[in-house]
Amino acid sequence: MPDIDLATVIFAVVAIVVVFKLRSVLGTRNDGQRPTGLVAPLSRAPGPASPPAPLEPAGALPASAPVATAERWEGYAAPEAFDGLDAIAAADRGLEPQAFLSGARAAYDMVIQAFAAGDRPALQGLMAPEAFANFDAAIRARAAAGHTMTTTVVSIDDAKIAAAQLIGTMAQIGVRFTSKLATVVRDKAGKVVEGSATEVADHTDVWTFVRDIRSRDPNWRLTETQSDR
Repeated sequence: MPDIDLATVIFAVVAIVVVFKLRSVLGTRNDGQRPTGLVAPLSRAPGPASPPAPLEPAGALPASAPVATAERWEGYAAPEAFDGLDAIAAADRGLEPQAFLSGARAAYDMVIQAFAAGDRPALQGLMAPEAFANFDAAIRARAAAGHTMTTTVVSIDDAKIAAAQLIGTMAQIGVRFTSKLATVVRDKAGKVVEGSATEVADHTDVWTFVRDIRSRDPNWRLTETQSDR
C-alpha cells in the first residue's frame, strides 16, 4: 500500500472547503457630479411574478434550535436589520454575516467592473433577471450612442447590512456600500463626455440581494440597486 502524505491530504480537504464556502456566499461567480452612465441601472427592479417552485428545505433549523442573538449581528448590520436577520437565520443556518459581507463586497466590485466593460455574462451570473434587464438596457443604450465607459474602484470603504427581511421563502438583505470610484465616459473619438479618469467621487448605494431559502441553490442574487446619498 503506498505511503500517504498527511500534509497533502490536509491541504486537499482545506481546498475543497474553501471552494464550497466561496460558492455558498454569493454565487458563481457624494458629489453632485456623479456620472449618469453609472446611475442608469441603479433603480428598483420589480420582484418576481411568482415564487420559484418549492424544494426541500436546504438549511432549516429544527424547532428546538436556539434563536440567533443580537450580538451575532453587531458590527455587521444596523440595529434595525437585526430582527430580519434573526428570521432569516432561523430558517437558514448557513447565514454568516462576515462571509456574506465578504461575498457582497466581491459582487459589488465585479458588477461595477462588468457594467463598465459591458460584460453581460458576468452580470447575468450575479443578478436576478429583472435587475439584469435594467443593466442590459443601459449597456445597449451606451453602445448605441457610441460611448465607452471605464470605471476604477478606488476603494470600498464600508459594507454593512442596512435591512433584512424574510417574505415567505424569499430572504432579502440590503447592503449599504460606501465607495470611491473614478468613472469616465468617452465618445467614438475618445473625447471625454462624462466624468473623469482621475477625479474620484464618493458613492453610497444600497444593493439588495435575495435567495430562496428553500432552494438547494445556495447562491444570492442581486435584485435591486439604489443610490443613497
